[in-house]
Amino acid sequence: MQNKVKQERVRLNMQQQDLAEKIGVSRQTIHSIENNRYTPSTLLALKIAFIFGKSVDELFVLEPADWEEGSR
Repeated sequence: MQNKVKQERVRLNMQQQDLAEKIGVSRQTIHSIENNRYTPSTLLALKIAFIFGKSVDELFVLEPADWEEGSR
């Protein structure tokens, strides 16, 4: 799954730590999300979307491989 978290964070002139504090996670979690090493929970994705004033599907985009069996 790809995401646009970093682009939105930069657009709002936020540091990773700023976003992390707003949603109650570590800076490392934000770093991992931005680098596609961690897929956030539904709750976390909703919080991030709320902070940016976007919908979840505007920030997180499924890729064809996400639909393959075994990727669940």
